[in-house]
Amino acid sequence: MERFLPEGRSLERTEELLKGAIDIHVHAGPHIFSSPRRVDPFQAAIQAREAGMRAIVYMDVFEMSNGTAWLVNRVVPDFKTYGGLILNTVYGGMNPRAVKTALSYGDGAKYISFGAHSTYYQAAREGRDVDGEFKALSEIYPQFQKELDMCIKIPEGEPGEDLDEILQLIADHPDVYMITGHTSIDEGIRLVDLAAEYGIEKVVVSSAVVKEATMDQLKYMAVKGAYIEYTLAAYTHTTTIPKTHYYVEREYASIDEGMSGEVSGGVKYVAEQINELGSGNCIICTDFGVYTLPTPVEGLREFIACLLDLGIPDNQIKDMVKTNPEKLLGL
Repeated sequence: MERFLPEGRSLERTEELLKGAIDIHVHAGPHIFSSPRRVDPFQAAIQAREAGMRAIVYMDVFEMSNGTAWLVNRVVPDFKTYGGLILNTVYGGMNPRAVKTALSYGDGAKYISFGAHSTYYQAAREGRDVDGEFKALSEIYPQFQKELDMCIKIPEGEPGEDLDEILQLIADHPDVYMITGHTSIDEGIRLVDLAAEYGIEKVVVSSAVVKEATMDQLKYMAVKGAYIEYTLAAYTHTTTIPKTHYYVEREYASIDEGMSGEVSGGVKYVAEQINELGSGNCIICTDFGVYTLPTPVEGLREFIACLLDLGIPDNQIKDMVKTNPEKLLGL
């Protein structure tokens, strides 16, 4: 079958598609010194508003970002921001008290994520290059085991008391959505299954899971009602640069990780998966905020432009940047 580039592609067209859009993955908050930011939360909101976007959602690996959203919403008029909680080890990992607090803090958490850097699956694989051989941090630094002990694991069997309480808390707040976090594929699928069991209606499969999952696995989670998240940060040139740091300890810095040059198939791979999954099951966003990348607004415009060049039509892009995020946020 012959394929043609779509007609009418232009800078102006991408800017038009930004109007009413929502980026559900913006890292614009403060961070530790080893990971400089590109924009602060107020700048991110103002830039999105000026581009005609409807809203942005803050992600923060250290704080309940709904507190940040509360501040920004009081200062920046005619625009709406949201935040939530990522269950990283700064909150002790699988911590129901943190979830309870987040749901009632500031503007209230809009999402609960099962960890980013603090899932056992991710943290156990973090390491350094030692004499040409990659070794896990826990192997090099025995004290790192304390960190791993706090990291989130999703069991195959019964959820356990803490996970059960967290899932029930999310289910009791239908305006809140659940994010799988940087779990393994099997754990991500397990969370999607548990969400269905607990009556949690809104679920996002984190891009960290999506990058490693097979199409059959993605289809299974989509059929279960989960949105499949694609972040531009996962498919850009800076994927191979150690730009995200979680640990204050300098020896734990991820300077030797992800340096193979592989960018996981690039945006072309994203377009192929969207075509197979259907735009109604997908959300595109940026995961931008670090200083090595453009502003989140420009990142979302670039993502839109790349997908246009790969043949994704306007109506499907609107599904993924506007309609689906609106459903997720209850707008």
